[in-house]
Amino acid sequence: MNPPTERILNDTIVAEIKAYFPRYPTRQAVTLPALHVVNRHLRYVPLAAVVEIAALLELHPADVQDTLSFYGFFKQDAPHGETRAWVCRSIACALRGGEEVLEHLCHKAGIAPGQTTPDGKLTIEVAECLGACEFAPCLLAGDIVHKDLTIEQADVFLSQL
Repeated sequence: MNPPTERILNDTIVAEIKAYFPRYPTRQAVTLPALHVVNRHLRYVPLAAVVEIAALLELHPADVQDTLSFYGFFKQDAPHGETRAWVCRSIACALRGGEEVLEHLCHKAGIAPGQTTPDGKLTIEVAECLGACEFAPCLLAGDIVHKDLTIEQADVFLSQL
C-alpha cells in the first residue's frame, strides 16, 4: 500500500479551477486556465500539480504536461520570484539597448536570465516580444510595462523591489 501523498492543489485552487468548467465546452479546454491558476498561487507548476490537474479535468497527465511544456511562461523546477521581470529582446528593443538593459539587470541582481535571486524576490526572463515596440526597450513586471528603459531606470526598478 502506498503512503498518502500530500496534496499540491488546496481547496481554494481547486475551486478556482472548477469555476472555469461552465465557461468552456470541455474539461480539456480548461487546461490552460487551470495552469494559470496554479502558477498564480504557487509561482510554478510542479509535476505533482500536473497530476492533480489531470485528475480534476479527467485527463491523462501527459495531456496537461503537453500544454504546460508548449508555453515558456510556466516553470516546473522551482517557483519564480515574487516579481517576474520579462525583458523584451525583439529587434526593436535590441536596437534601442534592450540587450544592454538585460545584461545590466542580471549583473546587478547577480543572476543570469531565467534565474531567480537567492532571496526569491526577482526572476529575470527574456521575452521574444512584448508587443510594445513603440516603447523599446521595455520590460514587463506583473501588469506594468516599463517603457523606454535606460540603465538608470533599470536601477530604479531594482531598487523598488
